[in-house]
Amino acid sequence: MTDTLAERVCESLARDVRAEMAAYARMLGEEADALGVLFYGSNLRTGSLEGVLDFYVLLAGPQRERIWPRVSYREWDYHGEILRAKIATLSLEQFAKAARGQSRDTTIWARFVQPSALIWARDDDQRKAIAKSVSQAAQTAARLAAALGPESGTAGDFWRALFQATYRAEFRVEKPGREDSILSVNQAHFEGLLPLAWNAQGIEFTQAGGRFSPHLTDQRKAAILRWWQTRARAGKALNLLRLTKATTTFDGAADYAAWKLNRHTGIALEVTPFREKHPLLAAPGALIELWRKRRAQR
Repeated sequence: MTDTLAERVCESLARDVRAEMAAYARMLGEEADALGVLFYGSNLRTGSLEGVLDFYVLLAGPQRERIWPRVSYREWDYHGEILRAKIATLSLEQFAKAARGQSRDTTIWARFVQPSALIWARDDDQRKAIAKSVSQAAQTAARLAAALGPESGTAGDFWRALFQATYRAEFRVEKPGREDSILSVNQAHFEGLLPLAWNAQGIEFTQAGGRFSPHLTDQRKAAILRWWQTRARAGKALNLLRLTKATTTFDGAADYAAWKLNRHTGIALEVTPFREKHPLLAAPGALIELWRKRRAQR
């Protein structure tokens, strides 16, 4: 067990991945002249090449696009095997700002408190800078968990309160209880993470019998909740803007969306020629069909 959050994050980011995943990340990083490429999602845990691999490509310089990240889909022939990837691109500067909780974004710190791997970096300096940002994402998430969670509870109780809140604030399709599966399949990752993140944030707490009690002053707790309420109010609108933008950059967006929806909910939506060619225009009809099928599931 590592003694500090920074050590824990560096160790986690350095995890081994399959050669095919590493090659894909290197190709993306070198092609974009990036600073680093993060890999995350279920394929990181399983090591499977099936489905869609998830990458974050972090660029040098200031963020050029106001609505970020830029999301694209790509298929790559690696020694005769077709690998599919969803690629989110933004500047490291913006990624770091979001990880610190200094933007209205609700996704970066909630996503990167979960497992990820830094499988390509331009050099050691960039590797350290990216690791620092991932560490700050964990701190931002843990700070909010302390304010949203119970007065006393297990680490899982605090993480669960965090993910429930972020899912409510985002435009998500996952079934209720998604936070439980995140915690169960990533149990080793979250084991011991909360107290390290609280220590890094200067949040005092007591621990007894596997239960934690954070000691936030009323003023600090109120400030954290105000910070969160501002982001929660904008969460759905911001994510809808990003989804709308993605339809202009994401080749195969309709097929990908249908695949992801079926994977997380068991609901199958037909990708008609119209939906494939005009995903944005087809979105209202697809949402109505989704709403009807979700009601039928209940």
